[in-house]
Amino acid sequence: MFGILNINKPPGWTSRDAVNRVQRLVRPAKAGHAGTLDPLATGVLVVCLGPATRLISYVQQMPKSYQATFLLGRSSDSEDTETEVRALASPPIPSLAEIELKLPDFLGKIQQRPPAYSALKVDGKRAYQLAREGQDVQLTPRPVEIYELDVLDYNYPELQINIRCGSGTYVRSLGRDLADSLGTAAVMSALVRTAIGDFSCDHALDADGLTLEKITLRLQPASSAVVHLSQITLASKQIEEIRHGRRIAAPEEIDTDAEIAAFDHQGNLVALLIEKEPGVLGPFRNFPSPA
Repeated sequence: MFGILNINKPPGWTSRDAVNRVQRLVRPAKAGHAGTLDPLATGVLVVCLGPATRLISYVQQMPKSYQATFLLGRSSDSEDTETEVRALASPPIPSLAEIELKLPDFLGKIQQRPPAYSALKVDGKRAYQLAREGQDVQLTPRPVEIYELDVLDYNYPELQINIRCGSGTYVRSLGRDLADSLGTAAVMSALVRTAIGDFSCDHALDADGLTLEKITLRLQPASSAVVHLSQITLASKQIEEIRHGRRIAAPEEIDTDAEIAAFDHQGNLVALLIEKEPGVLGPFRNFPSPA
């Protein structure tokens, strides 16, 4: 087992639930997911199997697409409907034009304060654990990037938006801040992750009824995790050198400022390379040869 599995996570499951379901079927191979989805959320959950677990961070770098539904004029401690939802007293009812006027303010690189109910750590404990204990958790804003933001449907109090964003973005908090800019509040009532990079809901494997046969049939090559990296094809002698931790000359046309995905002539991912010295590449991560 060495590859990438695109799973459609159902509501009510944690991301760990989905990984555990896969793990039981593929043992002794390891399994790990590339980006948490809350139990409320559904959609694309990318699971890396075997040596491909070393590629999780590369999947996480890919843009993510969501369809999110918010209820305006309401608030909750978790910024979604997982905790008690409180209705605001006589909140303003923004028009569609007013909402769309605010969207450009949230495009590009912005500072976002993560929700108190998140898995981020504060003094060694998860923020959501502290929040559930009744502590006032205020996390430091951090940079995130929003590439696209569009209204899909609006029928007050329900607002549905389409989001394409970078890693680390909290969709709940995006809805919170958009509502705040309109003088009101919002809670997220539904979330579908429609894509991570080229991994889309349309081609995701249903998590219910998973079998080893289905996993084997739908397992995508590890190369699908590094499509955004520069790529080179190595000759057999070069592969042997890399396998033994030795260095090879960098092709003149390759960009050596970032990691490079190296393949054999059959298209199998062999290694990730980095520039060790000017014009010289060495292995950063090696991967097993196909059986």
